[in-house]
Amino acid sequence: MPMDPIRKKREIDRLEQDVEELRRLAARGSEEEVERLHREVEELKREFYQHLGAWQRTQLARHAHRPYTLEYVNMLFEEWSEIHGDRNFADDPAIVAGLARFHGQPCAVVGHQKGRDTKQKVIRNFGMPKPEGYRKALRVMQLAAKYRRPIFTFVDTPGAYPGMDAEERGQAEAIARNLREMARLPVPIIVTITGEGGSGGALAIAVGDRVNMLENSIYSVISPEGCASIMWRDAARAEDAANALRITAHDLLNMGIVDEIVPEPEGGAHHDPEGAARLLEPVLARMLETLMPLPTETLLRTRYEKFRRMGNLSIS
Repeated sequence: MPMDPIRKKREIDRLEQDVEELRRLAARGSEEEVERLHREVEELKREFYQHLGAWQRTQLARHAHRPYTLEYVNMLFEEWSEIHGDRNFADDPAIVAGLARFHGQPCAVVGHQKGRDTKQKVIRNFGMPKPEGYRKALRVMQLAAKYRRPIFTFVDTPGAYPGMDAEERGQAEAIARNLREMARLPVPIIVTITGEGGSGGALAIAVGDRVNMLENSIYSVISPEGCASIMWRDAARAEDAANALRITAHDLLNMGIVDEIVPEPEGGAHHDPEGAARLLEPVLARMLETLMPLPTETLLRTRYEKFRRMGNLSIS
């Protein structure tokens, strides 16, 4: 019977601590033994991360040290100029948006932004946008379309903010408007799900010509905890719900929901954010090179057909 993933991860952590302790204590004569143990630990880690279940990947997608949109902006783009406010109500820090250059190409960047410490998390509302965030995103995307600039979006949110103030200001309408308008923006849109892709809060900036998922990200109509609470009246069954929801990158690629899985550094993007950016960069460059020459009519038609194909079931 295979070892429980949590126990296995604890065993790996224990072995890593043992290796580091040996490194500190070992004399020159035992360096080979230390290196042998180190190789064994690395092999165990490789095996562990290759066989993660949906719930384990959910934990990685939510890891507090995964890179967020602004980190990707700093690592992948030049001449970043952030744009604030929706010209209607306020600025929403849970979404960042602005203009930049990617490999010299002028573009727009839009993405969810979470916080690192408690103060930042509160300011960023834990990455859960309000209507003004989606309206700001749309404002910047329409500006990009006006000047024929491609759009890159980075998705990482548990979902749209469900508070009363957000509902009073038209949360559902703001999301619906983004879905409609993104479907007909006449410029390439490249979407990357970098962490959590939660429900309409994610989809509101994820209608694109190409949709990528980082290897350990998730994308779902509802969180595993929310699904478990509805289906079984028990949030503790979140792991069962995660398996049933088919939320992993490999599941979604097989179902045709996403176009490509972007590999992460060993152990996940949180272990090596710069390595994660290096693996993502050529994927974005290749997709941009493919999409830029397409006529507007072709771009819009294929985008429309892409999303119309989703969810088609053949019932015999």
